[in-house]
Amino acid sequence: MNPPNAFALVVDEWFDGERRHAGRTTMTVVDGRLADVTTGDHAAALGAQGWPVQRCAFVMPGLVDSHVHLFLDGATTDAKLRSEHLKQPLEALTATARRSAAQALACGVTLVRDGGDRHAINHRLREEARVPGSAMAQVRSIGLGVKRAKRYGAFMATDVGDDDSIRASVRELARSSDEIKLILTGIIDFDAGAVTDEPQFTLEEARSVVETAHAAGRRVMAHCSGLKGLATATAAGVDSIEHGFFMDPATLALMRDRDLAWTPTFCPVHFQWAHPSAAGWPAQTVGHLRRILDAHAEHLHLAHWMGVRLLMGTDAGSMGVEHGAAMADEIDRFLDAGLPMAAVLQAATSEPRRHFGDPHPLLATGTPFEAVQFAASPFADRQVLRHPQRVWARSLPEPLAPAAH
Repeated sequence: MNPPNAFALVVDEWFDGERRHAGRTTMTVVDGRLADVTTGDHAAALGAQGWPVQRCAFVMPGLVDSHVHLFLDGATTDAKLRSEHLKQPLEALTATARRSAAQALACGVTLVRDGGDRHAINHRLREEARVPGSAMAQVRSIGLGVKRAKRYGAFMATDVGDDDSIRASVRELARSSDEIKLILTGIIDFDAGAVTDEPQFTLEEARSVVETAHAAGRRVMAHCSGLKGLATATAAGVDSIEHGFFMDPATLALMRDRDLAWTPTFCPVHFQWAHPSAAGWPAQTVGHLRRILDAHAEHLHLAHWMGVRLLMGTDAGSMGVEHGAAMADEIDRFLDAGLPMAAVLQAATSEPRRHFGDPHPLLATGTPFEAVQFAASPFADRQVLRHPQRVWARSLPEPLAPAAH
């Protein structure tokens, strides 16, 4: 007889986080772990032993959205309503975050990295999602980032001053945050088609953030676009660059050599290009948006070819970027940039887990069965990624050890 809390899957094809496996395969899952993977169809033998057996076309690890803001509602595109949303009571914002995490899981996203909120809602959701049956994606929580006073990022970061203030703030944030977020630059001036302001931190100040975070066993993710900001981020030794618009080949070479990850987040800019009326953009600005996206795609393709570590992140919660559903949109941007499907799925599954220090980045024997099922192979039809048939979540994840720097 089969063990309790066990079932078997017979799959036509599967992806382990790095490699595509064609041909029928039998998987057995016991107590939430992948107990065995055997080539061939063993449904009859297992069924005779009392195992519940399911058949499916394609299975892969659960998707990871490496950059979200759970307390923001991406479906809302009206600027006034988005501004009013931020003024809601804490419990209303928390309810939005719960819906966001549930939407993500329903779309096959089993883990999100929340890029910051000033209310620590992401910390709260991290704990709530760990409760069995929460029906929410697991949350890697940044808590608050660090920024300069009167500069961009008030909704997701705390202000810091001199070097002592920087180091004290980072040490305090590291006590509860899974990573430290450095708000290094502001947002893109789409009317100008460029990053027009100076970085918020000098190289020495950015190094203080990185040194203090690493001493506390925390990685640093840098909100950063534009050549000046990118140069500061890479020289300071941050662990990942978020957004990274206006990238260049020299920066990519440094990122590769220093194993610095890149989360390109096409979705917010692509939405504003595709729906310019939502932001009221004139034709000239729409042209800037298209050129920015085209250059971003070219640099993404180059990054893949050069061997830069790529993480899939949507910036869900931004205008028009809906939690969960946006993953398929971001995957489309990677594919349209010319990356092969295996590399794209790796950026959406195993690569972020490895970057986060997960001891089980791949779907393999003995690992937690955190997986998603589709009606067909995305290698044959990318559109199936928009319609997961079933999601197996890791309800109580093992703590992630601090990753080596």
